[in-house]
Amino acid sequence: MKRDLLIELIRGDDQDLLHVKSSNSPQSIGDRLVSSFQEINDFIREARCEPHENKEDIREYSLWSRLNSFRENTEHSRLLTEYDVFNVLKTPPKIASIEDIFKNDDLGLLTDWSNDIFTLKHIRKSPAAPDYIAERKPCSHFHQFEDLFKHCQAALASGKRKLLPFANEQQIEAGDFFVLKGVLTYVAAVGQKELINGKTNARLYCIFENGTESDMLLRSLARELYKDGKRVTTHEDLLLKELEGIQEDDRETGYIYVLKSLSQQREILNIGQLYKIGFSRIPIEERIKNAAQEPTYLMAPVSVIASYKCFNLNPQKLEFLLHRFFANACLNISVSDRAGVRHTPREWFVAPLQVINQAIEFLISGDIVNYRYDHNQQEIVGRE
Repeated sequence: MKRDLLIELIRGDDQDLLHVKSSNSPQSIGDRLVSSFQEINDFIREARCEPHENKEDIREYSLWSRLNSFRENTEHSRLLTEYDVFNVLKTPPKIASIEDIFKNDDLGLLTDWSNDIFTLKHIRKSPAAPDYIAERKPCSHFHQFEDLFKHCQAALASGKRKLLPFANEQQIEAGDFFVLKGVLTYVAAVGQKELINGKTNARLYCIFENGTESDMLLRSLARELYKDGKRVTTHEDLLLKELEGIQEDDRETGYIYVLKSLSQQREILNIGQLYKIGFSRIPIEERIKNAAQEPTYLMAPVSVIASYKCFNLNPQKLEFLLHRFFANACLNISVSDRAGVRHTPREWFVAPLQVINQAIEFLISGDIVNYRYDHNQQEIVGRE
């Protein structure tokens, strides 16, 4: 009931109380505008999307209303241009005709259409047909790539390479293999990258194992891989050499785990995407049963988000490498134990859960040596 009332107050803001108002002081106008707009930037930086008309979240709903107000006010938009780091002040184009659709085709999805509107080139012939079959054409020099496909298939069959879920479009680089709708795909070249609507895009040159090729866009390939695709590991060594400890018989050596704090302290409760990455030689449930009495768990109960049982490996080295990988996202906080002694836990990190899981997969596959964690972008990126 209270939430509905607040939404109605925001929607019925007849006195314009929620919008930035003019004053006699130019400096005051600038300060208030920037401060108000920075709240929108902070939200986008944390949520990685614009605020939406979310009636379940009063703060997001209010920011959505404020952003629309800025977009409608030409003067305010002009003053805030230099602070618009996410390019959100530009009002989304209105689509009123077919010409508008072509003008705003930022992803280039319509650039290859024929002038003959009666030639149906992009219609599925059967439910199982791949989305991109109409965009592919026979590769006249496929023989130059045949050996690459054979070696990759052999490495997959022997276990030297493996298939992992596709989780990040920034993983697409020249020389990478993917499996798209069951077809092995090789990225032979990546064109010049450019930023479109806040996202990196580029024209690719892809070769498919069935002897066809395509010049699809990077984000178009990524979108299809998210739906029905896999990434092929780039290193033929399944495990990092320094982590190997193979014995004659498989030996269980411990657990790598990811935990979430259930602390009710405000300073911890307000930290989004906070997770503990740790190691235990005993089952996780046994290890965390006294979490509320241990500073390493922030003196509060925790919940298990993910756990990985390790065989023939030194989990302490795995833990150390993960901590080093996320070092710039390490939480800097002190807590007091029951005796009042201050401790600074170093195993808590502020990073998206999907990124942490992806890093663990990279560590196991050996691909982690090719990547680093970008704390500002909150994603894993390739090493330069």
